[in-house]
Amino acid sequence: MNMAKHARLAAVALLAIGAVAGCAKDDEGGTTEGGVALVKAGALTTCTHLPYAPFQSKDASGKVVGFDVALIDLVAKKLNVTQEIVDTPFEGIKSGADLNSGKCDVAAAGMTITDERKQVLDFSDPYFDATQALATQTGKEVKTLEELAGKRLGVQGGTTGEDYIKTQVKEKNLKIEVVSYKDLAALQQALATNQVVAAVNDLPVWNEYIKANPGKVVVAAGFDTGEQYGFAVKKGNAELLKTVNDALAAARSDGTYDKIYAEWIGEKPKA
Repeated sequence: MNMAKHARLAAVALLAIGAVAGCAKDDEGGTTEGGVALVKAGALTTCTHLPYAPFQSKDASGKVVGFDVALIDLVAKKLNVTQEIVDTPFEGIKSGADLNSGKCDVAAAGMTITDERKQVLDFSDPYFDATQALATQTGKEVKTLEELAGKRLGVQGGTTGEDYIKTQVKEKNLKIEVVSYKDLAALQQALATNQVVAAVNDLPVWNEYIKANPGKVVVAAGFDTGEQYGFAVKKGNAELLKTVNDALAAARSDGTYDKIYAEWIGEKPKA
């Protein structure tokens, strides 16, 4: 065999291998009967950031459970697939990077809908009204941010709670040292070990922590910031967004939402 012919055959072989590899990659994804494209066949892949109880956290067996998980299960059921959860840093979720890279189909991470995030994500209809809360150790309660002058206040980095506190500190010229922690667990640990005298996060999160650690922490004050949570999909993924909204609407209509709310959050506020 001459060298030219050998080279031609080698090139054909490489093209064939590339075509097979390309097909294999395409086969990793899938499309449901409703025309919704998914990153993995037979699964609705959800990006979240653990732990964030009661919205998403691991139970004693290691299974991820929570309010968000139960609601997205309804979406998966509507698509006739199962939900698979990916734990990933919150920054990649809120920036849209995880959805854009195909890491997941939907983001469900107790995420507040904001105008800034709408630039890179398409949000579902709101599914939860959130309130920020200030927690302290029992017996060390304060009622206002002003009482924390000269002290350390903890927040979770990258959250609207962090944004709210930093804005308040700046606008009111408060002499408070704001300390940001990478996740909820680190923030709660900082409060429990006196690294900070108070900490801010969403009210249901503190209620869940207090339930698990009775007598140690109290909610000392609340801040009604008018925030609402939404699930997010990749910008332009109208088919999946419609499915999410349809599942939420159906759950509210048939009472399923209220049952899930009661299980994970508690008594539903009066309208």
